[in-house]
Amino acid sequence: MKSAALALLIPCALGACATMPTPLQGQYSSLLPAQASDQNSNDGHVRWGGTVVTVHTESERSCFEIVGTRTGADGRPERLDKSEGRFIACRKGFYDPVVFSAGREITVTGSITGFETRKVGDYDYRYPIVAADVVYLWPVRQDTRIIVEHVPYFW
Repeated sequence: MKSAALALLIPCALGACATMPTPLQGQYSSLLPAQASDQNSNDGHVRWGGTVVTVHTESERSCFEIVGTRTGADGRPERLDKSEGRFIACRKGFYDPVVFSAGREITVTGSITGFETRKVGDYDYRYPIVAADVVYLWPVRQDTRIIVEHVPYFW
């Protein structure tokens, strides 16, 4: 009986790890950054995640250039070798570029307010601009290495 209860508790405990942080919860458009650019769409409120490319601080706000990826059930960007399109998210206040450094995972919520064309190398790239309500910086992932040692059977 105890083992059956334990077997039920373990998946529940693991499922708690996938809980979305409170600031990211809510209903959002399913539109992805690349779709917004292609369709010239300002389709409601979005929750987009990805990897920070750079942060530009201005006198009143900070703007993040982000390579978008799909997000998981917890709202965290998935580790994929595929971009869902770049976007720029701006929020009032100072966000330190050392903390929000290139390569960090971030999820933002907000409304698409327009589009801006910038260069990515020599390519003219059309970015959707998001007025961010929430800027959520994810903790750095800790990769775990599992070492398996084979012990002789007579031990």
